[in-house]
Amino acid sequence: MRKAGRRWGVWGAVVGAVLGIVACAPAPWLAQAVLSGTDGRLLLAESRGTVWQGDAVAVLTGGPGSRDARALPGRLTWTLRPTFTGLQLKLQQDCCMPVPVLVQIRPGWGGAQARVLLQDAGAPTPRDTGAVGHWPAAWLSGLGTPWNTLELGGVLRLDTQALTLQWVRGRLRVEGRASVSLDNVSSRVTTLARLGSYRLDVQADPQGQLQMALSTLDGALQLSGQGSSGAGGLRFRGEARATPAEQGALDNLLNIIGRREGDRSVISIG
Repeated sequence: MRKAGRRWGVWGAVVGAVLGIVACAPAPWLAQAVLSGTDGRLLLAESRGTVWQGDAVAVLTGGPGSRDARALPGRLTWTLRPTFTGLQLKLQQDCCMPVPVLVQIRPGWGGAQARVLLQDAGAPTPRDTGAVGHWPAAWLSGLGTPWNTLELGGVLRLDTQALTLQWVRGRLRVEGRASVSLDNVSSRVTTLARLGSYRLDVQADPQGQLQMALSTLDGALQLSGQGSSGAGGLRFRGEARATPAEQGALDNLLNIIGRREGDRSVISIG
């Protein structure tokens, strides 16, 4: 009986230690997981607190070995808590995500599901449609080439509609829609004060692959294109043109963003 009691005591101490480590897991552990999951392109710098509740400076980088980096003003805060079905991650940042963003994570056999929601102040339930956030376009320069060359100005916005991400046996499947807008874009490689405003619409098809459509809302630089992203990777084909009145002012920019074919620049990825 005494031996059995000692064994149970040892097991109890081990379980207690593990639970204590999990409950007090430091924020840098989460920062390292985010860094690895984004191939070194999103860094949670100066992280404080724990995995469950903390804050950090959000920094975009060009990946391992890159010297490019650009931080957002203020600090990104997070709260991670267990739910009956999995975990819920709450994200908020005064500069860029004033409305709390909820990511409901539900593990399953061979994968997991993440649903994106927005929690308005005073609302009894979160909604699955609306503006996730807005960021300075200059933040993209932290990713390195070609963003550091273009040095964009303007505002980057993200809107989602019933967006759900599913990982099944290592493959990503998407449901819902998202829209990425670039408003009042400018660039240091041209003398024009404003290039225009643009939108990239992303929608999942019945097979769970992403279909993309790039369009110009207004402006001297005309962008258009179609693409998809799935098991075979990212594929995109588009073109850039200048309005006749601004052809000379945009000539250098057209040389940078794609392969020149006459008065247009062809954009090809994948």
